[in-house]
Amino acid sequence: MRIYLNNELNKFTSFKIGGIADVIAEPKDIKELVELIKFLRKNYIKYYILGNGTNLLISDKGVRGCVVHIGSNLSSIKLNGNKIIAEAGALMKEISQFALKHNLGGFEELSGIPGSIGGATAMNAGAYGKEIKDLFSSANAINESGRVIKLTKDSMDFSNRKSSVFEKGYIITSVTLGLQESKKEIISKNIEKFTSLRQKNQPLDYPSAGSVFKRPEGGYASLMIKNSNLMGERIGDAEVSTLHAGFIVNRGKAKASDVYKLMNKIKDDVKTYFNVELEPEIKLWGKF
Repeated sequence: MRIYLNNELNKFTSFKIGGIADVIAEPKDIKELVELIKFLRKNYIKYYILGNGTNLLISDKGVRGCVVHIGSNLSSIKLNGNKIIAEAGALMKEISQFALKHNLGGFEELSGIPGSIGGATAMNAGAYGKEIKDLFSSANAINESGRVIKLTKDSMDFSNRKSSVFEKGYIITSVTLGLQESKKEIISKNIEKFTSLRQKNQPLDYPSAGSVFKRPEGGYASLMIKNSNLMGERIGDAEVSTLHAGFIVNRGKAKASDVYKLMNKIKDDVKTYFNVELEPEIKLWGKF
């Protein structure tokens, strides 16, 4: 297991923002992960589970306790018939390429999501009308007692960018996805189509954490933000994207406090214009 002390977290997030963590631990396999979680819980040490850091805003003050990084050490991808079994640290783009290699379709819409399958499953990530729940077969997770258990689709209680994982304190170790046989050229063409749409419509030139707010009932957060005249609104180096109003981008040296203040302004203005309470989709760590 690799251990880092007093390490900057900005290098671990897609926002390129984040203060210092007391400890960052990187288990080399599932066994080490289970042992680490048991140790942290037994000793009442606060901990955070970090995947690819793509849906996350970490305070400039950092976080106390231990950040458990589930990354490339826990990223194996295996095939079982028409099912893909991926460890929690496997990146969505890696799963997409694995599916393409084995002529399995259904994952193409999710191929461009810049995260790992553990976090994507926990938050029921989605794109272009497809969500993790549509492909989910089962998952293995560490429960509150430190045992590895199997989670069924019913037990996940999937909803809009949400599942039972955070509520019950589970830590996903692997996910099984059910796909269907398809032709390689069709899968490849679909991946190209959704990649092109993402490149055209999303501000990929600047660091961000993806869509900042969940889709409210009866509308789209990005449209409400746009119609509240907030595109281009800036606090420090944090800016509401001029390409996609649902994104806040880091134009250089944005601080977490800049992003947080901008999020609050967006919420206030959308409330004023539309009487809608926007709910953050990104996770917030630390004190703001």
